[in-house]
Amino acid sequence: MFGKAKNPNELDPPPQAREDPEALEILRVWAVPGQEQQVTLRPVWNDPGAWGLMLVDIARHAANAYAREGVITHDEVLARIRKLFDAEWARPTDTAHDISDQ
Repeated sequence: MFGKAKNPNELDPPPQAREDPEALEILRVWAVPGQEQQVTLRPVWNDPGAWGLMLVDIARHAANAYAREGVITHDEVLARIRKLFDAEWARPTDTAHDISDQ
């Protein structure tokens, strides 16, 4: 009744994050039809290389999710993610910018 209404498309935090008062949300990505992804993040690590570890972990979670659907294997998902990651790294399709400027 009070406060900000939750977007019905918003994911719930995992149980461990809900239970631990020290847990921090560090990344949120929204797919907006007809637009580039909308990203907010919190740089929490002293070593920005930790984001590389996080990106690989996210890729593995995505592979697990697609593999559970039974249409494509875990390894095929990871190969496809890697292929497009490398392509985007080499030739970006857009430029990251501060969405608070909009």
